Amino acid sequence: MIRDKVYQWDDYELIDSGDAEKLERFGKYILIRPEPQALWPRQLTDLEWNTKAHARFVRDNTKKSHRDSQNENGGWQFFRQVPASWELRYKPLNLKLKVSCTSFGHMGVFVEQVSNWHFIDEQVRRLVATRPKVINLFAYTGAASVVAAQAGADVTHLDAVKNVVTWANENRQLSKAPEIRWMVEDAFKFVKRQANKGNIYQGIIIDPPAYGRGPGGEKWVLEEQINELIYYCEKITDRKNFFVLLNLYSMGLSGSIGVNLIKAHYGKDAAWGECLVPSSTGLDLPLCTWVRASDESKDL
Repeated sequence: MIRDKVYQWDDYELIDSGDAEKLERFGKYILIRPEPQALWPRQLTDLEWNTKAHARFVRDNTKKSHRDSQNENGGWQFFRQVPASWELRYKPLNLKLKVSCTSFGHMGVFVEQVSNWHFIDEQVRRLVATRPKVINLFAYTGAASVVAAQAGADVTHLDAVKNVVTWANENRQLSKAPEIRWMVEDAFKFVKRQANKGNIYQGIIIDPPAYGRGPGGEKWVLEEQINELIYYCEKITDRKNFFVLLNLYSMGLSGSIGVNLIKAHYGKDAAWGECLVPSSTGLDLPLCTWVRASDESKDL
């Protein structure tokens, strides 16, 4: 496992975490949200948490859903006024992103992905002379898509939910990024179709949830379908000039599983590590496992 570089934001701060929650600052607004990975005790007192927070998301454990780490059932308790939406900047990559207290508890941006954004930026710039085509699968609100487009890629952004694709386009406009091809589509079906057509991409970004539904009700179960998805992803990859990034949010899957998937299908060595969010109290929060490979990786 690689200890990835930890990047700092001006507009975001993980103030503290513990007791299955996290205390975060998004711009000037401080929020408390559930965090099942934070198994340790808080470093700050309950009083410090409660007096700092503008709002808190409270999970409703009476409802059952096929949830992953991005979605919760519950609702917000507002202690002070919070706007319907506001903007975050990540200056090193010229990103401006809309955030909002959504009904699922997420904010529309996964800040732990910042090291992956830098990887995407570096890889696209390495391949920019080829005008690389990049496909972002399960792309959500599109920060990775915007980064790739700004670096010089021809980007296809694909997600099954229309309103988050609309949100992604808002982020593109806020960041003043080049045009992106938007697809409201089931990722599995799309990749199969691209393979059948013989279409080729230089960048493959795969960010699947543990569970999900396509726009036509198609069922996605990570453990059951990830192997076949990677098989088809390899079929649409330019093997002379490429990079592939796989994220695993499922808490039950080791990074070594992702490495084996890439090795088995691409015949290339792969690196893996954790997406960490640095905390002001010194306890970094691991939220995701990444797996990365490229044409520069060692052949097996």
